[in-house]
Amino acid sequence: MLKTTPAVERRPNCLRARAALLILGLLVTGTSLAQGLPDSVAMVARRLGVPDSALGIIVQEIGSEAPLVTLNPDAPRNPASTIKIITTLAALEELGPTYSWPTEVYTTAPVQDGVLDGDLIIKGYGDPYLMTEEFWKMVQALRRQGLETINGDLVVDNSYFTIPEGDPGEFDNRPFHAYNVIPDALLVNLKAVYFHFYPASDGKSVLIKTEPDLPNLEIDNRLIPITGRCGGYQHGIAMTVPDPVLADRVIFEGRYAVSCGHYVFARSVLRPETFAYGVFRSLWEQSGGVITGAVRLGTAGPKLTPWLTWNSRPLAEIIRYVNKFSNNVMTRQILLTLGAELSGEPGTVDGGIKAVQQYLEKNGISSASLVLENGSGLSRHERVTPQLMTDALLRANANPFMPEFIASLSIIGMDGTARNRLKRREEAGHAHVKTGTLDNVSAIAGFVDAKSGRRFVVVGLLNHTQAQYRTGEQIWNALIQWAFNQ
Repeated sequence: MLKTTPAVERRPNCLRARAALLILGLLVTGTSLAQGLPDSVAMVARRLGVPDSALGIIVQEIGSEAPLVTLNPDAPRNPASTIKIITTLAALEELGPTYSWPTEVYTTAPVQDGVLDGDLIIKGYGDPYLMTEEFWKMVQALRRQGLETINGDLVVDNSYFTIPEGDPGEFDNRPFHAYNVIPDALLVNLKAVYFHFYPASDGKSVLIKTEPDLPNLEIDNRLIPITGRCGGYQHGIAMTVPDPVLADRVIFEGRYAVSCGHYVFARSVLRPETFAYGVFRSLWEQSGGVITGAVRLGTAGPKLTPWLTWNSRPLAEIIRYVNKFSNNVMTRQILLTLGAELSGEPGTVDGGIKAVQQYLEKNGISSASLVLENGSGLSRHERVTPQLMTDALLRANANPFMPEFIASLSIIGMDGTARNRLKRREEAGHAHVKTGTLDNVSAIAGFVDAKSGRRFVVVGLLNHTQAQYRTGEQIWNALIQWAFNQ
């Protein structure tokens, strides 16, 4: 491991010779003696006004005993979304790449001639990817089994997870933004709805459509179409929710320029059970089914047996959505699942954290410096050291499911959150990384395949007041370029 050396006065000749050789070695390898960084990276950091103390960096070749570059490796820092690497790696190894989440459907009475004179119960087990299209497939499976009319309620059983009531806006005071969704054992479409806005052909109104269709969501449309340039925050659309707990009514106000054409944004509305009911009712009625009741929470009970079990996509596929696109609530669903599977039902955040810690310790990685809050990085409190992150990535490269894990990471310059970094440059396609960004935080962690054929683990954590101004991205681009050329 290359380290900087302090100035030495009156060294013995042998020590002076060693110091000279060390300095020569640093110059040959391109590592700055003053910064402890490659010169090209140190120059970028200095130009941007980022001090060494704000950075934690390790570059280590696969198979090497020591890092090629190291700076503040044992200082805990906020990792933002790069912490997803640890959560998903633990899940991949502990649960296995073919692990899937069931969603069970029960009836409280026999189905006779297509009619259920009773309730339909749907029990969730935390499927992170129960999107509308998957829910539609489950509805079609129910129809194929002969169910046509439900003369009762839709009962949602979300007892597999225990999650304290929380404020989804606690992180940044944006409770209805989709990335702030709180997990639930039956989370349909990540509880996200896309609002589509279209100027009406007569020019006198603005049409609003939702995806998925939610018949139990009331939309109060007060938008006024205007002529002129398209611009402004959300193209001039203001959204308010009168009842933030039920979130079953939204008001849209503002002046929407006709020149904006079609515009769309995602928000989270309704409660998890009412969202599930809204999507189910819409899909059920579209398929020709009838449901006469409402929605309520309940449990399936031990005496009932599933009438239908719908299985999710495998974990190896799901972590691609998590890591490539940095989905927070899907990560939190995985952490809760780890808690339920390894620490006992119901799944809790504490149980999931314990499972991750045990996974690390079992594989010889100290978890003493790790601070987890929800495992997704959407946190001001989570902490990790560059050394722990490096150890986890070295473990990922050595484990049997290495191809599945690396395939979940964003390909630099090509896809996911790193698709616009180093695009159309020589390094594009030669790094698989997880990125992370919060106010005052920028991070990157993953693998760089150098043009020499060597593979490096690269970890960079920046906690600094300038991090949100793409400062970190410029430093990490320089770091990846340097590693690629080794």
